[in-house]
Amino acid sequence: MAHVLIQRGHEVDVIAPRGAQLANISIQEIDGAAQIPAQTQERSTPILMPGNSVLAHMWNEARQVQAHYDLIVNFAYDWLPFYLTPFFSIAIAHMVSMGSLTDAMNGIIAQVAAQAPTTIGVYTRTQAETFAFADECYPLGSGLDLCLYHFCSKPGPALCWLGRIAPEKALEDAVAAAQATGTPLRILGQMQDAAYWQQIQKAYPNAPIEYLGFLPTAQMQAALRECRALLVTSRWVEAFGNVAIEALACGVPVIAYRRGGPAEIVRDGKSGWLVEPDSVAGLIAAIERIDEIDRYACRRQAEAEYSLSALGDRVEQWFREILAAP
Repeated sequence: MAHVLIQRGHEVDVIAPRGAQLANISIQEIDGAAQIPAQTQERSTPILMPGNSVLAHMWNEARQVQAHYDLIVNFAYDWLPFYLTPFFSIAIAHMVSMGSLTDAMNGIIAQVAAQAPTTIGVYTRTQAETFAFADECYPLGSGLDLCLYHFCSKPGPALCWLGRIAPEKALEDAVAAAQATGTPLRILGQMQDAAYWQQIQKAYPNAPIEYLGFLPTAQMQAALRECRALLVTSRWVEAFGNVAIEALACGVPVIAYRRGGPAEIVRDGKSGWLVEPDSVAGLIAAIERIDEIDRYACRRQAEAEYSLSALGDRVEQWFREILAAP
């Protein structure tokens, strides 16, 4: 979003925790302790903040400089920015990156949605519908710099699975399908839960799988584009599914559970196959039909819907509506 807005002539300054990186964009780095990620908490977990909260320091900085800007855009899925919104003198757009996770987050986002209905951005309608205030949300989708993703018309035999290696991503379903079909499976992504990965290896000792690690974009897309299909097997409601559009950008069809954001991205029978959630048999059936999908159609969908230009159009329209609100 920052890159496309700068390309369109907007001035964008970024505040982020110490150590954050954003290619070709300077960041004002802020020290402090990180929040506990919302996706690791129970639904009824109360709001907890570290004493030296980096989030608090970031928003104190934003408060001090707000007069220099037309709009603040919040990307933190945390309670504090939503609570502080009414105390700022300029508009704040909130890009909500996940669906409903905790009661406390639901409540505070609902308050902001009621006070400023156009300011809650989401990725998909499916994500929005996990909240009671779905009609107040503004679906934006996402986008990629397509120059970084190269089309491959003649893939090798392998499938790909790309994402965080954690239980909610259900990698074991993809491994089971690979073993059942005898198809090699390339696994890429952050090793978030090593014990979970070890359990999969023990459960499927003969599966034709290879873990390639958490790779930079150039290396990741080089491995991905040579695959016959990407498997998306999440157990939870994904807000969007960037891995799905990365695959489409390379011309790689997507086989995904009909759940969450990927169900809005994949055009069943055209850019991949949608499968009954949690059905390994469904994955196997889709793998057997993957050659029916036109890889050129996958790339064309990425160009039409998920380019930076398409994202920029949606984001600018969202900002115009926020700034025009009384």
